[in-house]
Amino acid sequence: MGKLEGKVALITGGARGMGKSHVRHFVAEGARVVFGDVRDDQGQYVAGKLGEQSCRYLHLDVTREDDWAAAVTAAEETFGRLDVLVNNAGILTFAPIAEMTLDGFRRVLEVNAVGCWLGMKSAIEPMKRAGGGSIVNISSIEGFTGAAGLSAYSASKFAVRGMTKAAAQELAAFGIRVNSVHPGGVLTRMVLESADDRAESAEAFMKAMPLHRFAEPVEISRLVAYLASDESSYSTGSEFVADGGLLSGPGY
Repeated sequence: MGKLEGKVALITGGARGMGKSHVRHFVAEGARVVFGDVRDDQGQYVAGKLGEQSCRYLHLDVTREDDWAAAVTAAEETFGRLDVLVNNAGILTFAPIAEMTLDGFRRVLEVNAVGCWLGMKSAIEPMKRAGGGSIVNISSIEGFTGAAGLSAYSASKFAVRGMTKAAAQELAAFGIRVNSVHPGGVLTRMVLESADDRAESAEAFMKAMPLHRFAEPVEISRLVAYLASDESSYSTGSEFVADGGLLSGPGY
């Protein structure tokens, strides 16, 4: 029996990368999953491979309240309840402050921070009806430290870290736990695309990690599934880092 048997989860950004890995891993662990994205063709493909008995896809722009309302309604109407929310959707933009546009900065905050906040807000009532739940917010090691060219991304991920702690305080009385996950370098298309013209920086980043490698997406999914499960029942308001040892110091 999987660690998520009987759970119903809503996962954002599930059409590719870490999100797709989370969806697949949750289904393998026994969860029924509703997942959303703005990449509809890719999302429908993933859902088709997993089967409608355990998985449903819907269009979800995390910056839109009406999309969130439709997503939580779909989870309850399709599978009867909502136990888990994984706020995974995010975007990554490299630009020095001097060169970044205000619209560009705001867009990163809208998706990564406001989208996470809207997700938590939307999940409260259905999780109350379910008798409790677990919210897992995907932040980053950039929620602990900064890097040149990542002012918007760092700001958004620090925000996710802070909101997680505030939500954990507010929602504990309803049996809802809230934790954040802070991955380091993960082999996803988003990261690889953003690193295309930054190969030198990517190589230095990997050398700084004691484990000297990037993570496979499923290595993060296993941690997310643990936090979604009852095995983590005494954890809330906490940060869980999976970064190959990067924040522990230089790997040399």
